Amino acid sequence: MVAVVDKDKCTGCEACVDICPAAAIEMQDGIAVVDADLCIDCESCVDECPAEAIRME
Repeated sequence: MVAVVDKDKCTGCEACVDICPAAAIEMQDGIAVVDADLCIDCESCVDECPAEAIRME
């Protein structure tokens, strides 16, 4: 499993970047992008995202 960001829902608030314990999320052009190789499947970003733009796949 890996976190996946819905680019249409992402508001660019950076809450996921701040909460990610693996530093697997960065902002690119105002949208969160997950590095699948760094993601540890903790789902912290899913719980933290106020726009519900992140899901696990």
